[in-house]
Amino acid sequence: MKIEELLKTNEMPEAKKLVLNIIVTANYLSEGLAEILKPFEISSQQFNVLRILRGQQGKPANLSTIQERMVSKMSNTTRLVDKLVDKNLCARIVCPSNRRKIEIRITELGLKLLEKLDPLIKDHEESIAKKINEKEILSLNTKLNELRN
Repeated sequence: MKIEELLKTNEMPEAKKLVLNIIVTANYLSEGLAEILKPFEISSQQFNVLRILRGQQGKPANLSTIQERMVSKMSNTTRLVDKLVDKNLCARIVCPSNRRKIEIRITELGLKLLEKLDPLIKDHEESIAKKINEKEILSLNTKLNELRN
């Protein structure tokens, strides 16, 4: 029996079903995002870094700022930034007064990539959200926040 089918039965405790449901749903959402990003040859973690850098509104960010804002805290931020630098989607800036201080800024190419991705991501999010009504979305968001706190 597939996990999705098992989750619809009464064969496991509700608490276990809740946790598995959240994990299965997170994987489903991640796979959908990965499919959108695949033709652009970036991972969801790299996409997350680019969005963080765009949110800096032109100001550079250091690695610890990026790390604390990451959706997935398990990501190797240095490696992600290295790959984005190699693709010219962001740039490293060495502080002239303290050569050990390195900051990262999104490039024009990175901004243009996000402009292409924004409508695709928005469509993806809306296609998922339209499966439930606005009141259910608000309730689900509230409950998920409560689970993490």
